[in-house]
Amino acid sequence: MEGVETVAVQAYVLVRTMPGQAGEALAHILATPGVTSAHAVTGPTDVIAFVEASSMDALGRLIVSRIQQAPGVTRTTTCVVTPIESPAR
Repeated sequence: MEGVETVAVQAYVLVRTMPGQAGEALAHILATPGVTSAHAVTGPTDVIAFVEASSMDALGRLIVSRIQQAPGVTRTTTCVVTPIESPAR
């Protein structure tokens, strides 16, 4: 289909923010194309986003040019979803 992007890569992006900036960063991240969902969380990470992209290159561009540029973001860690088949029983 024309104009429809194929999803080849999915990842969880763990986002750290400056104190008091998680809400603003979350709003920016949620408005970013390619972000399927995002939530503020407790612990060492402030926001966790689930993202989808057509390639690893597109994933890198999404993270570097969009998510890392969100207000208050200081660090990201990307965890790419890897299909693992369980052994047959």
